Amino acid sequence: MIRSMRTRKRIKVFLSYCALAPFMIFTLFPLYWMALTSFKTNQEIESLKGIPFVIHSSPTLKHYIDLFTKTNFLIFFKNTFIVAVLVTIISLTISILAAYALTRMRFFGSETLGLGIFCTYLVPPTLLFIPLFKFVANLGLLNSKWALVLVYPTSIVPFCTWVLIGYFSSVPKELDEAAFVDGASYLQMLFRVFLPVTLPGLIAATMFAFTVSWAGFIYPLAYIYAPEEQVLTVGAVTQLIKGDVYFWGELMAGALLAALPVVVMYSFLMDYYISGLTSGSLKQ
Repeated sequence: MIRSMRTRKRIKVFLSYCALAPFMIFTLFPLYWMALTSFKTNQEIESLKGIPFVIHSSPTLKHYIDLFTKTNFLIFFKNTFIVAVLVTIISLTISILAAYALTRMRFFGSETLGLGIFCTYLVPPTLLFIPLFKFVANLGLLNSKWALVLVYPTSIVPFCTWVLIGYFSSVPKELDEAAFVDGASYLQMLFRVFLPVTLPGLIAATMFAFTVSWAGFIYPLAYIYAPEEQVLTVGAVTQLIKGDVYFWGELMAGALLAALPVVVMYSFLMDYYISGLTSGSLKQ
């Protein structure tokens, strides 16, 4: 009986892996292709002979060396990291305070305001970057990475606030009452009660904010022109595509290195991200 149950369990696990195999192949193939191309020589990349899914000649690090020595990749990486970290901190600070106020400091129109905040997230950046261009220019931030620190939260704060509203709403009212009995203020209750309890939601909001600010394209393309102020998404394209000439080896190496921080982050925190999104959507 026990042996039969073990056999069934192994069969079930095997079938689960078989069902997930196409999904994993579809998901990981772009990373595999970028890594494969980045280690090929230019001659092999341009060649139409042989199977393209393997390296036929000896792998080379030339594309990575050229990326670091002949382009501003390290400057782009530094600018992207600065922008992503600052935008994440600013967006999370605003979102936490907004979600806390809408869920616990009830006032007239708070529910309508919460829905309106989420609706602003639905406005695409392709419509916002034109009116924001004049705003950025008037502040003297045009052609500066600090413009991105200013404009990215406009698309990040509404969604993060919506996610945190769902999490803060799930905190029992009894915790509020117990904190007030102990003499805690609203700010103390936020830091000592809400933030520790809603950690999965905070992680989900942090991952979303970091990903959007790391991978943004339309705003840096419209607002930044100087290479020393550019970020990865636009900088790599402008320096590694010259007219109709594509430096595929360097492009794939740069894309792979640019994607690694986000991939590593999601690899370790994916469970928190899914939990934060599902809880935030179900407990409204």
